[in-house]
Amino acid sequence: MAREERRLHIEEQDHHVLPPAPDLQPWPVLDGAHRRLSPPQGATLAALALGLAVGLVLAPAVTLEALRWTGVLLFALLATLRLAAACTPRRQGSAPPLPDDALPAYTVIAPLYKEASIAAELVANLGRLDYPRDRLQVLIVLEADDAETLAAFHALDLPAFIQVLVVPAGGPKTKPRACNHALERARGELLVIYDAEDAPDSGQLREAAARFAAGPEILACLQAPLRIEIPAISGFLARQFQQEYAAHFEVLLPALARWRLTFPLGGTSNHFRVAQLRAIGGWDAYNVTEDADVGFRLAAAGCAVDVIERPTLETAPTQWSVWRPQRARWIKGHLQTLLVHARGPAIRRPRVALALFLTLFLSLTSVHLHAPIFAVVVLMLLLDLLPDGQAAIDGLGLCLLLYAWGGSAIAAVVGRRRAGGSARWLDLLAMPGIWLAQGWAGCHALWQFVRRPHHWDKTPHAPRAGRRLG
Repeated sequence: MAREERRLHIEEQDHHVLPPAPDLQPWPVLDGAHRRLSPPQGATLAALALGLAVGLVLAPAVTLEALRWTGVLLFALLATLRLAAACTPRRQGSAPPLPDDALPAYTVIAPLYKEASIAAELVANLGRLDYPRDRLQVLIVLEADDAETLAAFHALDLPAFIQVLVVPAGGPKTKPRACNHALERARGELLVIYDAEDAPDSGQLREAAARFAAGPEILACLQAPLRIEIPAISGFLARQFQQEYAAHFEVLLPALARWRLTFPLGGTSNHFRVAQLRAIGGWDAYNVTEDADVGFRLAAAGCAVDVIERPTLETAPTQWSVWRPQRARWIKGHLQTLLVHARGPAIRRPRVALALFLTLFLSLTSVHLHAPIFAVVVLMLLLDLLPDGQAAIDGLGLCLLLYAWGGSAIAAVVGRRRAGGSARWLDLLAMPGIWLAQGWAGCHALWQFVRRPHHWDKTPHAPRAGRRLG
């Protein structure tokens, strides 16, 4: 019996919640993603939909042209953001490393669901973290009905610093709810989230600890870059995924941090000060991109977020059947986050409101307008709705679209170079294909936002050996 207890550590401690940190404004817990729209938001969306319908009936050519130009200009604005980010040098220098006796206690939370096949791989990856074991607490968080993953961890000879927590049955069954359950039992001053497929750099915890020690008290979160491992035989999806992550984590986020603007955090490798995280109430259990939400809630409370350099390696979906629901969940969660913060305290802070516009609003409009604009152009050609002198206007529109592609391509090239690789011309030219596919995922996201707003589409993962990774 002692051997079995050593193999599976399941804590049942009393809840331990630190008091809110001083100078923080607690988040109003009555609002969140459990409420899709406020009455003013619902009225505004209804008025926009009615106006669009009337415009299409009374003046279809003008309305379609206005939609097309609105989308093109938004694409150009998004491209300008990416181009400016690519031209912004990364912050040089790093905080001096801390000696072992000065390192704070660190909690690692790894929420899993139906990940039995990679349980051993995750334990091995976490075991390579270079951090004093007496100051490291790893909490593997599992759902009560996930018997297969529970059995997989039960069969492992876990080191003493790794514990398994079982989330009580209840709803919503989401990653943020599991993280909140673990947060109540976290003993560290600092905390990081890792996903099941993650392989973090062994020195990542030490870098984050040093940056927190050298940074101001308002620094609440540090985002590590996520880099996609490509299978030995890769296709369109995996390479586009890698390119997209490089532009986002190696270019855009470091630039936003350099400009002192907050940003939507990635779903993993976010390092937090536990006191600040508890002060805002942890994660929103109803938000399916809790990572994006918590970054803006920290900013709304007066905290800062930044980036570090040591990466975490991840795998990418290689099948459309896996990519679409994952991307739809991200889009739905970003929509939830934008709507929540557009009616909350974040919108009253100019820099936070600007960050919301530059990140969530521009990306969401881009996702949902790519395919409709393409359809509008085709429809206008088929119905001969083009006005006189359209050739010059179309030339300008084409230039703006090429500029939009160019800004994204440059960000991808710079990102791949910073990640230690190089971009391929074929992958860059194929970017519009993934943009159109995102429109497909965006339609699914909108349907889910109406019918199943808190449903979590699970992304399956396979062991790296089984994916033939190079």
